[in-house]
Amino acid sequence: MAKSTWFLLVSLLVVSAAAATQIKVTNNPADELVSVINSNRTAHKASTLYDNPGLACIALQYIKAYQGDCSSVGGTDAKKPPESEFAETFAPNCGVLASTLTPITGRLLGCQSKYVPPSEAFSKILIENSKGLEILYNKNHTEVGAAVSGSDGGSPYFWCVLFSSGKTNSSFATEGGTPKITRPGCFSGADDECSGADDRSRSSHMWSFFTTALIAMWYAFGL
Repeated sequence: MAKSTWFLLVSLLVVSAAAATQIKVTNNPADELVSVINSNRTAHKASTLYDNPGLACIALQYIKAYQGDCSSVGGTDAKKPPESEFAETFAPNCGVLASTLTPITGRLLGCQSKYVPPSEAFSKILIENSKGLEILYNKNHTEVGAAVSGSDGGSPYFWCVLFSSGKTNSSFATEGGTPKITRPGCFSGADDECSGADDRSRSSHMWSFFTTALIAMWYAFGL
């Protein structure tokens, strides 16, 4: 009887863990970041921005250009990729037609060693001063694209938001209608199943919980 109960509990635990993983894999922190951005804009009587997946994919390529170098983001040693990279590298890597590229009207970029939720990344990493607020509420923006990625799936973690004045459904158009998916990292507007840049830590927490629960039940049933 004890062994039957043990098997049932283990089965339920496995199913629950799998279900939790399935729920998490559909979350996309880049989409959540765009939602936070639009909520803040509308709260300040600014227009809601169109989430352009082509622009968002380019935001992820923008992150990759830093090759995990967090020291090049912000501060006196801040660097940014050459503008030519948009047409020569970023667009082709995303399958974005170069002829549909439109001017970038603003960009927000942040990096730190610890992964944080999108809302915290927005308030504590991307919007650090009045300049960040000016970029956020700029009336010239019509579109937005956001991306988040770790470096090879781990620390440090980069967050990037690109704004554009392009026209919906005509700017940053992609071959075949959808941008190319690349890993690691997530970008907004792509309907992509992406659990974020902290996959490793989430998996670690899940299996830690699973192992602890098994040990607890082992002692509880005296097996």
